[in-house]
Amino acid sequence: MTLSFDKKIIEKAKEFAAQQNISLSRLTEYLYAQITSGDYKTLDHMPVADWIIILAEGQAEYKKSPSRK
Repeated sequence: MTLSFDKKIIEKAKEFAAQQNISLSRLTEYLYAQITSGDYKTLDHMPVADWIIILAEGQAEYKKSPSRK
């Protein structure tokens, strides 16, 4: 699976993640996990700022995906 995003958005997101001392991959993974948790019925109910604070304060966990060879 491949995700495509506007290049300007990616650059801004990378800068934002770096300012929060997390990787863009980790931020994206966490946001997707929250979105799919079933706890939020609409985008308006999602406290994105709270998630970013939690991530910035905690130790990021990185999981290596199996090789796709």
